[in-house]
Amino acid sequence: MEQFKQENVDVIALSVDPLEQAKEMVDRVSAAFPVGYGLEVPRDADKVGAHWEERRRIIHATNFILDSNRKVTQACYSIGPVGRIVAEDALRSIQGAKKRKAQGG
Repeated sequence: MEQFKQENVDVIALSVDPLEQAKEMVDRVSAAFPVGYGLEVPRDADKVGAHWEERRRIIHATNFILDSNRKVTQACYSIGPVGRIVAEDALRSIQGAKKRKAQGG
C-alpha cells in the first residue's frame, strides 16, 4: 500500500458481502484500503461494468485501473483465481503509464 501511496494512487474494493462478512474479510487479509459492501446484483454490477452471475447472485472478480480523469485504462474480468490483476502488476502498469506520459507518449 505504501508504494501505491507514493504513486498517489487510491485503492478500493467492492463486495456483495453484507457488512459483517466484509468486516471479516478486511480483518482476515488486513486490508488497508476502503471496502464497499452490500452491492446488489445485477444493479450495482451493471453500474460499474462488472461481470456477474445470475445463478449465484455474485459479481465475479473485476479489476479496473483508472487514470486521474477517472477513465478506465485497464480492465480485467475473471471467473476464477487465474488472470486477475495482482497488486504488483497494477503498480507496474501505473508506473509505466506515468513514465510514458512524462516522455510525451
